[in-house]
Formats: sequence, structure tokens, C-alpha cells
Amino acid sequence: MITGVKTASAASNDPLNLEAEAAILIDAETGKVLYEKNADKRLGVASMSKMMTEYLVLESIADGKIKWDQKVLISEFIHKLSSPNLGLSTVGLTEGEEYTVKELYESMAIHSANASTVALAELVAGSEENFVKMMNEKAEELGLENYYFVNSTGLNNSDMLGRHPAGTDENEENLMSARDTAKLAYHLLKDYPEVLEIASKPELNFRGTVYKNFNWMLPGLIYEYKGVDGLKTGSTNFAGYGFTATAILDGQRYISVVMKTPSQAARFTDTRNILNYAKGNFGKTEVVTENKAIKGNESLAVDKGKENSVKVAPKNSLDLVIKNGEEENYKAKVVIDKEKLNENGELTAPVKKGDVVGYVTYEYTGEGEDLGFLYKDKPIKVDLVATEDVEKANWFVLMFRSIGDFLVGLWDGITSTVAGWFS
Repeated sequence: MITGVKTASAASNDPLNLEAEAAILIDAETGKVLYEKNADKRLGVASMSKMMTEYLVLESIADGKIKWDQKVLISEFIHKLSSPNLGLSTVGLTEGEEYTVKELYESMAIHSANASTVALAELVAGSEENFVKMMNEKAEELGLENYYFVNSTGLNNSDMLGRHPAGTDENEENLMSARDTAKLAYHLLKDYPEVLEIASKPELNFRGTVYKNFNWMLPGLIYEYKGVDGLKTGSTNFAGYGFTATAILDGQRYISVVMKTPSQAARFTDTRNILNYAKGNFGKTEVVTENKAIKGNESLAVDKGKENSVKVAPKNSLDLVIKNGEEENYKAKVVIDKEKLNENGELTAPVKKGDVVGYVTYEYTGEGEDLGFLYKDKPIKVDLVATEDVEKANWFVLMFRSIGDFLVGLWDGITSTVAGWFS
């Protein structure tokens, strides 16, 4: 499946001066985009695409289809693909030997072992060809837009010893945009937070042999950065050097992606610059306060109720990670559900406390640029609810209201007519 590529012009002046051809920084909690550079340009993603394999493996475990302690028998092809002579990331798997799912997963997540990745793909889907279909289907399900998966590893198909998945070309590679890579990481962390238990390990002890994590920003490694605990690197000649990082900085989790940097060092120095930018320039601000009425939207009119209106307020608070000094430019915005209103713009009694009558989001009123969220068609919002009950008035009260309305209308008509005589 090849999806359409959205074009986005590069910022003429990149404030971070990154070497990466594309990059993005987001708040991991809400998906708020804090920085981007060519974020929708589709590029080679290399082994960062293993995050999709991780997702599907973890999903299969959660669904009970496979188990961590399940044993996988190594075939001749997997053994050959794991040979160190190929120059690929590997841990060396012995033909006819059994390895647990956990062993294979750890070697994939920590040391980016390609043969282990294919072995897991075959276990989950029966063949890597079927697994690639699952990858593309899951990408669509997760709302990715600029992606193309041809194998489970991120290798160039030409490195697959002539066994690349059927239906793909010999020299193809996986493609993604920085935004889609961030979306994938966002869902991986949201849906399977246990992914960090393994991704955060600086080294792998695989049956007596120790391998370093390719994420050199983890504790004790050469580009150590306090707070980093994941997630996945990737590199091929076509893709250059990329890195999807996640870190907790001052209590706030961020996700950053850099793609197509010129060297291993560059992907980490670029990421360091992005994380420094996050740490020094952003903070969490409460834009909407739970149960606190929004000025100008404190109540809604109610028809046929014992009361003529009902108080409304946000059900929950709404926090945003906002650039320092920009806090006053983010205002609460109320959107009423028009389907809940009659033709006169009123709710109809009875109204129960907690009834949802709309939602509260935010609007940016500054002169700069608000980059929005990963999913541009899904604004962040909280429910707007009634904070009290309004019972339906009985028939006697409603009758006299109708009579009163009739008399008021009649009187208004008479006074208008009389006024017309003397005009």
C-alpha cells in the first residue's frame, strides 16, 4: 500500500539548526506539536520501523495469541540472516535452536537484531509477507498517512538474501514521515507503556554475550542524556541516520524524531538540541479548569423546565504544554452540541447533572504560529456538562407560561398598533 504524500515546505529558518532533513517534537501526553521541520516529507525510516513490529508483537501478546515464554525454532533462513558476516545488526541465532519470544523481542528492541525481527514476524503472521500486510493495515488504523512498509525490519530488501516479502521489489525500503513516526511512537507508548521496560536497558545480555543498545543517549552510554528512556534508532544508506527518542524532562514526557541525519553522532546531537529546546522553552499550563464555568458560557437556556436555565462547566481540566510566554494566548473555547438544542437554541427539560451538552477546546489568539496536534482533525477537548438538575415543569406551570406568553405577545401587538396610529 502506497499512501499519498503530503507536501510541507521546510521552514526557511530552522531555529534549531538541525542537520536532520526532517524532525518533529511532540508532547507525549496530548500529541501537541511543539516543533517541526519537513514533518510530512516521506523518507527512509530504516529500523525505526521496528516500532511497528514491536507494536504488533505486544498486541499479539496482549490478545493471548503468543506468549513471552513461547519458544521459536530457528530456520535455516533466519540463521543465515543472523550471520555477522552480512554486516547487519544481529545477535547470531543457531539453526534448529529454540529461543523464547522475550529473547527475540529484547534483541530486536535493544540491539535492533534483524533476524530476530523476521522470526517474530513469521511467528505472529505465519510469514513476513502476511506480517507486512498487518503493518500497513495497522498504520492505516492508527491514522498514519505518509508510510509504506515492505518488510518487518527496515532493511533494504536487497539485504534479505533473496527472501524479501512477496509483492515487494528487491531494492525497496520502508518509508515514513517524521509526523507518522511520531504517531507510531505516541501510540506505542500509550497502548503498551511496558515497551520502555526493555527499550530503556542500556545493554542486552543475550545468552552470555553483551550487546550495547544503539540508543546511545541512555544512562552510561556515550551521549547519555538525563531523562531519556527510549525508543528506537535506525540507519541504512538510503535512510541515513534516524532516531525516535522519548524522555521525561521536568516531569513532562516528550517524543522527538530526527530523520536522515548524516552520521550516528548527528542523530544524537540533533536529538540533544531538540530535548534542550523542549526543556528550556516549554511548560504545562491549565487552559481549562475542572468544574469552573467558562466566562460568557456559564449557563444554557432550558425550555419546559422548572428553571429557565442550567449551569454548565467543563467536566475535566485541560492541560497544554505551551511555549514560555505564550500562556495568555491560549483561551478556552466552548462548542455547544447543536443537536441537543431546540429551534430556539434551548435545551429541553429534564436536564440531568452530568449531561454532556458540548465540549471545551482551546483557541490560539497570539500572532505567532500554533502547530496544533499530531491528528489535525481531532482537536483536544473535554466534555461540557450540566452541573445541576433541571426538572421538567408540570402541566399546570407550563399552561400558565403559555397563557403568559400569549398575553405578552398580544399586548406587544396592541401597543405596536397603537403606536403606529400616532407615528
